[in-house]
Amino acid sequence: MLDLFTEQILFTEQISSALCSGSAMASCRNVPSRGIANVEGGRQIGLVSTKPTRHSFRNSGVGRKIPRSSASRFAVTRRLIAIKAVSIIDAPAQSSSRPSNLEQELRDLKILQAKLRAAETQREKNQIINQQRRVASFLERNETLKDLLDFESLEERQFYLLKCLVTIGQEHVLLVEQSWLDLKQGPENGGQSRCSSPLKNAIYALLSMIENWEKTGNYAKSPTFLNLKIGENSVKTVNAKNKSCKEEISHAMDKLLSTLEDVETFYDCIGGIVGYQVAILELILASKNEWHSLSSQYHQDFSDASSLNEFHVPLGPDLSKNIEYAAQAAVWGIEGLPELGEVYPLGGSGDRLGLIDKETGHSLPVAMLPYCGRTLLEGLIRDLQAREFLYYKTYGKQHITPVAIMTSAAKDNHKHIMALCEKHDWFGRGRRSFQLFEQPLVPTVDAEEGKWVKSEPFKLVLKPGGHGVIWKLASDKGIFDWFYSHGCRSATVRQISNPVAATDVTLLALAGTGLRNGKKLGFASCQRSVGASEGVNVLLERNTMAGFWEYGLTCIEYTEFDKLGIIDAPVSPGSVQAQYPANTNVLYVDLATVERIGSSKSEASLPGMILNLKKPINYEDYLGVKHSIYAGRLECTMQNVADSLFTSFPYRCFSKVQENLDTFIVYNERRKVTSSAKRERKAMDKSLHQTPDGSLLDIMRNAYDLLVSCNIQMDKVEDNTLYLNSGPPFLVFLHPALGPLWEVIRQKFRGGSIANGSELQLEIAEFSWVDVQLDGSLIILAKNIMGFEKSSENEDAMLHYGQQCGKCRLQNVKIENKGVDWKSSENVYWQHKVDRLETVKIVLHGNAEFDARDVVLKGDHLFEVPDGHRLQITTGDSGLSSTMEPLIDEMSICGSWHWKYMLHNSHFNLEMVQL
Repeated sequence: MLDLFTEQILFTEQISSALCSGSAMASCRNVPSRGIANVEGGRQIGLVSTKPTRHSFRNSGVGRKIPRSSASRFAVTRRLIAIKAVSIIDAPAQSSSRPSNLEQELRDLKILQAKLRAAETQREKNQIINQQRRVASFLERNETLKDLLDFESLEERQFYLLKCLVTIGQEHVLLVEQSWLDLKQGPENGGQSRCSSPLKNAIYALLSMIENWEKTGNYAKSPTFLNLKIGENSVKTVNAKNKSCKEEISHAMDKLLSTLEDVETFYDCIGGIVGYQVAILELILASKNEWHSLSSQYHQDFSDASSLNEFHVPLGPDLSKNIEYAAQAAVWGIEGLPELGEVYPLGGSGDRLGLIDKETGHSLPVAMLPYCGRTLLEGLIRDLQAREFLYYKTYGKQHITPVAIMTSAAKDNHKHIMALCEKHDWFGRGRRSFQLFEQPLVPTVDAEEGKWVKSEPFKLVLKPGGHGVIWKLASDKGIFDWFYSHGCRSATVRQISNPVAATDVTLLALAGTGLRNGKKLGFASCQRSVGASEGVNVLLERNTMAGFWEYGLTCIEYTEFDKLGIIDAPVSPGSVQAQYPANTNVLYVDLATVERIGSSKSEASLPGMILNLKKPINYEDYLGVKHSIYAGRLECTMQNVADSLFTSFPYRCFSKVQENLDTFIVYNERRKVTSSAKRERKAMDKSLHQTPDGSLLDIMRNAYDLLVSCNIQMDKVEDNTLYLNSGPPFLVFLHPALGPLWEVIRQKFRGGSIANGSELQLEIAEFSWVDVQLDGSLIILAKNIMGFEKSSENEDAMLHYGQQCGKCRLQNVKIENKGVDWKSSENVYWQHKVDRLETVKIVLHGNAEFDARDVVLKGDHLFEVPDGHRLQITTGDSGLSSTMEPLIDEMSICGSWHWKYMLHNSHFNLEMVQL
């Protein structure tokens, strides 16, 4: 018995073929607007128009929520159909109704996909795949290959995977080049050694290019290795006694089978290997506007449809303007911290950063980028600990938030992240507070025909499948159950390349709004510039064929604007600000909701499927030849889980509809929400957008805004062009535990000045600055910033907040020194790697304290205070006077003073308590 999905696919294919006529195609030109396909119950297909954007709703009134049908839910969640059908409507009229090779390939594979999804056992799948003409043909033509690969020793499942590979037209992966065999046999058996004969490798590549050029007449498309099919003549060169060669082949085959198993298993919700290729071909055809036959079908049957699909600018509180709401929402977030988990999608390869390990020469993942003195991953953990420290100071309770990290095998991502966590003893949080789960790598495909890219026989060029796989993968790996066991019902999600997402109230207010209002999904957003290569958040309004109105917040990638009829226009004439806000991938999620979607065994579990073929993929083949080709892989976008969270109403709603939705949005200043470090800035590159340099400047601008509000005089950060010539005007790095709320930090800083060219680094939480004048470099390092780590037998070291912290007070202090050597060519400002001529450095061990009052500190100074002591610096008769004394009795634990945090009407008041 075929399921509903299978019936929908088969029915669609039948009417697609039947209506593929020239007259019907010609009628497509009369379609007035673009649209998306809406599949209802497997028998109705509606055309939904996308009219120009409206910025606000008319009239008033909000309808009540009603349950949505399963068919409607299918139509909403299958974003792939939406993308496909938009391209259909855009397709030009064709002079012939004959489908292209890719179209026919797709039709055949979709029928196969439906049959395989309907199969209930592996045996049934085997029977279906064995009936495919490509399988029989391939095995007949490659008898020697069967012997070489020892097919008879394969398990039934493994043989099935290889047949799937052949069935989807990727048999070239299994074809062996003669030059590869020569290399694998080794010199002792008459083969060639790659490392000992680089000239011969180059000649092999050149001959291959010439041969393929002669065959195709197209140099640009010619691969640079020999595509010799395995046959009797070529196999004779393989010495049957060459054990090394056969072991190489066996090892390569094992790796290929492992990859195929990963694809078949993970993408089971869309039909495994076959479903993966179906999605690839659909998206390639959409990009080529070749869906003319289905376009005819949609227009002929449903040109009179009255459905509506509109995009609106989503409404939400602006945290930068509504100060009272921002404060209240942040308090909700702090109160709900024990119910929140943290999710980091760190599986990306980060090719644009070009990050290399200088010791090994190997590529490194994004998480290992040395940014502002530490890796990006360490920065995320510091932000989280700062919120936990605030929770402790507010409520006097210890809490450790569970952290789930999605990794991948790209650039040994998983190994590096595991090693980093172990190196830092799991950041004083214990191994049990972390869950690392590895996303599968997926095949890349060329931009023309969807052929899987290989670097050598049996070895595919693989990349991570996008962060959108996180929900399904978390479900498969039991991550949600692990969160529940820690008492979590929601989580905040942020990407590794965005170091500013936790600035001030942003994350806490986002989480607080979601928790307080029982929302399912929330976005932290900000303004966006016209023409920026960024996705947008929109409120989608949809009128279904059943007569219901559906509303929900979702995300649209910038690459899809034209297809969906979205105009990237300014908010007003002459403005550079775009009408739609930026999607930043700073999210709040209800865990039970995203688990339901991730475990749904449907397309919804892989939200926002896209195929980006506009960027080159670089790889090196077995001859050492480097390639750069336009290719992509099937990617999913985690934020488009929102596509499964639309809310239905019986009639159209014109105002306040967002209050009744499961999704929400909050806004803040852009540099408090997002400033990415995604790409390496080249030597002559004048643009700092999405570079570590640009992100650093945003952090400096935030520091300026914060400290100026504390009545500290300092120079403003000017245009980015000045940075290219002379670097930043100052360097200010404040540990987030000083707040992280700016309202808290403002009570620790009062008055003074920071001169241009100064450096201030504060690795401390218990700190007071009163009328300090800094002209040079000041570095304060507390070994116990937020508390102390304590370990017991058979237990990891755990950070205990609020106890035995290092403390520092500066009052009426003037610091003058030569500071940073701004002329040094060795300075890398965004790494906080700088040469210094002079500095004042204060190092506090354990719960040590440093007090300085009414003094001038000139030149180079190092003050190091041992655990359990307080150093006081004042002005004496002959200059500086210093007094070192032990902390005794109660002060040995709590110190001689501390900040007491008190909440009053959603605002924090700090009081300095002295013992």
